[in-house]
Amino acid sequence: MNIRLFITGGTLNKEYDPVKQNLYIKETHLPEMLQKSRCRLDVKVEKLIFMDSLDMTMDERLYIAENCKRVKEDQIVITHGTDTIVETATVLEAHVKEKTIVLTGAMIPYTIDSSCSLFNVGSALAFVQTLPKGVYVSMDGRYFKPDEVKKDKQTGEFEETSNS
Repeated sequence: MNIRLFITGGTLNKEYDPVKQNLYIKETHLPEMLQKSRCRLDVKVEKLIFMDSLDMTMDERLYIAENCKRVKEDQIVITHGTDTIVETATVLEAHVKEKTIVLTGAMIPYTIDSSCSLFNVGSALAFVQTLPKGVYVSMDGRYFKPDEVKKDKQTGEFEETSNS
């Protein structure tokens, strides 16, 4: 059983620049994260795009969808920025069928000690193996269907919407 892990950027991959006092995307930490967490799954990591999700357009979302359709694996995890993760999940749900796709991200970059990134990636890898075909958003140990979740911008937490 192979799992494809697509990287699209987001906070999970950001680093802190102490001189400019801002976060920036430099390179992915996913191979290191998988090794550090002793992942023994057959995961093929591929960087698709590398950007802040707030800058993502429909073209990038359709590009992600096309790549999900392109690969032979039917279990796909996508790391994504949390600000527009639901929008991308909604596009994938409309365009990709017969695969299990789990999108995840982090509120705090992997390079900062209190990051939720290892837990979120681990949860997404578990969910992609156990959930039925469909598209899901996974954060903080929970999973949601795209039309049943929203990010609370005040708390930074993902919560079920009244649609569920």
